[in-house]
Amino acid sequence: MKISSKSMEKAICFMVFSFLLLPAGTLVESLQEGYISGGLSKKGLDFAKDLLIEKAVSSMVPLHLSDIEKSVKIPLIGKVHLGLSDIVIYSVDFPFSSVETGDSGIVLIASGATANLRMKWKYSYKNWVITISDHGTATVEVLGMEVGLNAAIINEEGTLKLLLLDHGCHVKDISINVDGGASWLYQGIIDAFQGKIVSSVEDAIAKNIQKGIIKLDSKLQSIPKQLHVNSVVSMNVTFMDDPLLTDSSVELEINGLFNGANEISVSNYFRERSQNFLSGNGLAKMVDISLHEKVFESAASVYFNGDYMHWTVDEIPESLMNTDGWRNVIPQLYEKYPDDDMNLHMTVTSPPIIQIADQDINTAIYADLIFEVLNSNEVVPVACVSLVINASCSAEIHKNNLAGSIRLVDFTTSLAWSNIGDLHMQLVQAEISTILKTFFMPYLNLHLRDGFPLPIPHGFTLQNAEIIQLESRVIVHSDLSYANRHDLSTSTNSVVAA
Repeated sequence: MKISSKSMEKAICFMVFSFLLLPAGTLVESLQEGYISGGLSKKGLDFAKDLLIEKAVSSMVPLHLSDIEKSVKIPLIGKVHLGLSDIVIYSVDFPFSSVETGDSGIVLIASGATANLRMKWKYSYKNWVITISDHGTATVEVLGMEVGLNAAIINEEGTLKLLLLDHGCHVKDISINVDGGASWLYQGIIDAFQGKIVSSVEDAIAKNIQKGIIKLDSKLQSIPKQLHVNSVVSMNVTFMDDPLLTDSSVELEINGLFNGANEISVSNYFRERSQNFLSGNGLAKMVDISLHEKVFESAASVYFNGDYMHWTVDEIPESLMNTDGWRNVIPQLYEKYPDDDMNLHMTVTSPPIIQIADQDINTAIYADLIFEVLNSNEVVPVACVSLVINASCSAEIHKNNLAGSIRLVDFTTSLAWSNIGDLHMQLVQAEISTILKTFFMPYLNLHLRDGFPLPIPHGFTLQNAEIIQLESRVIVHSDLSYANRHDLSTSTNSVVAA
């Protein structure tokens, strides 16, 4: 037999805690700037919302509720002791959900939800003559359930903290099916347990929301402030300022500068917060990640200050590794050191200068090329040519890494010093062009193609990423995918537990 009843309570109302969060326009503006900015668009918020609901439901079921017992008076029968045990929510379905952001924080509401419970029932009653008892099973369908939460995200000493401002669950209707038992039992269970089942479901889901927020906040608190890239460099991923919540996006900034793998970031730049870079871009992507050119300059500075920007030149035409190969270019070199082997050393003399223009990344590299002769087991420095190398870089995405490539645009040479007299720099420059094209540029590209990891949460992967260079920034527009998740191609979020 199936009996349906409806609760007369009003739909849940979520309190607005706008007095806890000042509007963005009235915030005391921080002077510290983040050099990597991240934004989650409306499409990205919906993706995160669906994923959050899916994860919450999958971790919730099966959800065990406390046993319920009650004594009731049944007409013509008398006082009956009723009990429900092994109460389990084994499936939940959220067909409709929405997420809103703004001055009051993040508001997530799931409506029109259904849930299914299974349980065991028992009863007993006795009079002065006999004692009668029975037991069986029952199922409950929860209809028209609404679940919601209002949360805020704040910056606490460079780490994000999640605050639960309000939350709740409201059940509109339940339908109970009782298997077995006498005919009077059905209405007895409805009268005795309808309200308790409703309140038990509401309380259990509300408590799970609290637990979920605490767990999510713990994950946010555990995000390291340094992202290890390799044995040389780490990225400072300290959060700067509170996240900026608009009516269609969530934006945040991290320091983003590189430092030595065992050092503390020494960023002391102070500027006003960068402008909203999500608004008006018109791209239907989930996330935007914006990297200021200082991010790339900081990486170059770490490698330069760590004394990593010098190389022994090899993998060039073998003729250039002997004075005989230079006899027509630097005759006096061959005359003084005939048929001697040579070493060529390239040393960058200052951190490369990186400037991001519209649709291009320009790089200036200042370097010295030192000529050495191996004469009678002695290494003899003979000349040094200073170079100014102008190159053009392009950025690309490899999985979650921002990688790139570099090509030579032009370069100039000047004689820094010489122990063999003046050099014919026009002839020398032609040979150096060969060295740059066959050794230096391929070497740089070999390392640039690996790139460095973007600050993407674990488990997420960029999809269909697009890159633009604009006004001193590289901006990545991308969708996201998440490993080990259910298909969210439909609009529902449901999980059934065995």
